[in-house]
Amino acid sequence: MVYTSKYPPVEIPDEDVYTVVLGTLSEDDRERVAVTDGTAALTYGELKSQADAFAGALAARGIAPGDVIALQIPNSPAFVTAFFGVLRAGATVTTINTLYSPSEIAKQLADSKTKMYVTISALLSNALAGATDAGLDTEHVIVLDGAEGHASLADLVGEGRVAPQVTVDPDVALAALPYSSGTTGMAKGVMLTHRNLVANIMQTAASIDLSPGDRVMGVLPFFHIYGMNCIMNVALYRRATLVTMAKMDLQTFLEQIAAERITHLYIAPPIAVGLAKHPMVDDYDLSSVRQILTGAAPLDEALGKALLKRVPAQLMQGFGMTELSPLSHITPLEDDRISFGSVGIAVPNVEFKVVDVETGEEVPDVPGGRTRSGEMLVRGPNVMRGYLGNESATAVTITPDGWLHTGDIVEVGPRQEVYVVDRLKELIKYKGYQVPPAELEALLLTHPAIADAAVVAHPDEAAGEIPRAFIALQAEAHATSDEIIDWVRERIAPHKRIRMVDFVDAIPKSSSGKILRKELKGRSAILRSSTPLTEETSQ
Repeated sequence: MVYTSKYPPVEIPDEDVYTVVLGTLSEDDRERVAVTDGTAALTYGELKSQADAFAGALAARGIAPGDVIALQIPNSPAFVTAFFGVLRAGATVTTINTLYSPSEIAKQLADSKTKMYVTISALLSNALAGATDAGLDTEHVIVLDGAEGHASLADLVGEGRVAPQVTVDPDVALAALPYSSGTTGMAKGVMLTHRNLVANIMQTAASIDLSPGDRVMGVLPFFHIYGMNCIMNVALYRRATLVTMAKMDLQTFLEQIAAERITHLYIAPPIAVGLAKHPMVDDYDLSSVRQILTGAAPLDEALGKALLKRVPAQLMQGFGMTELSPLSHITPLEDDRISFGSVGIAVPNVEFKVVDVETGEEVPDVPGGRTRSGEMLVRGPNVMRGYLGNESATAVTITPDGWLHTGDIVEVGPRQEVYVVDRLKELIKYKGYQVPPAELEALLLTHPAIADAAVVAHPDEAAGEIPRAFIALQAEAHATSDEIIDWVRERIAPHKRIRMVDFVDAIPKSSSGKILRKELKGRSAILRSSTPLTEETSQ
């Protein structure tokens, strides 16, 4: 069955991202604070003027429409200026993770054919090494906060150049080129047109309660599509104030919420765990928070309820991926009957379906109930144009009639709400049974001694694969592997039982909050289970 969004369709302007967000400022808008890091601030008028001057300086240095410019910058007012300056010049932004090594940087620079690279002095060593390896002349590296031999933001804006006259076709021109592994394989350049991003700005803005005067926390990285489009672009489009943090630190995060009177928190589950469980939270006034939106990874019901006990607010969850610009589903504001465990309903102008993993046939709807699981496919104006220079990967991901394979296993409830069961490629096959790691992780997080957890497949001769848990305990908490295994055994079906437990200091995660299962699987593959599975333990 094909599900169509229950929201009324939204109109998608036939304009580029810069024009939609900054090209229609009123006189009142110009005086509002657009972005601040708690010390320095830019009004909307100042942001537009700086972005225009930045664009003029880029054009004077030979940047033309269609060229790619890399941004490797922590969240800051300077990131916002550079981002919109690049778009105003008609160029494409490729964002680079601030934690990347020189080899990872070089790979992205070369693959994207980057013409210019914008970074900061703290990242310059790796940036220069990566640029050199990619064959990019270091004269084309801009250091926003200044470094000898490199132009700075002050230099470029100070030139006072007029932004170039450029023509951008929203349906064709790329606004952003973030990198994602998609449902499988190595990281690939995701071609997001101006229409893709503008569509998702409109789709997201229609689905949340955000107005001028609201204050949005920008802690999730803007180099990730969630931070870039759902947080930065939507907040600015709605004329809210964006409060940036360069990196996540719980104490600083709480201080900023209290000091800046943040109304909207956009977070990932690891931050939700900290807010729900860390005793420090009680030391800060978080009463200004009106809405919390979680994304990047599933948030289970128990954690959601624990979070709201500490930070009473409206809790929403969303689903998205880089290839969807990124949002496709969100908890509806007007329907509190949809449980915490759901990622919500389709945003405006989006349709989706669920197909059987084995046969590819559509999973039938269950009126008044919940469907069986299958892979979710999505179609809409926010679906990427494809993977850069990789037609085969594009063809595997997007069907000829426009359906994008998400690689996520979901079930659909009675109100067309979606429940993410797991990632298709992360399912554990125990004696032929499918075991979703996310389900076990959600259960483990309800244990009072556990601060964080991840579950991966461990090879086993008898069962094929068994669930192996990596667990980070709460400070000063104590638990043994046998205690954890027995505790789970009492609460889960026999085939889903955890068979091995490893205690770690922290669960490795990406900057967007996703568990880095490849790292854990690497550890898991080193040893095979040394305990034979008896008939009893293998149930």
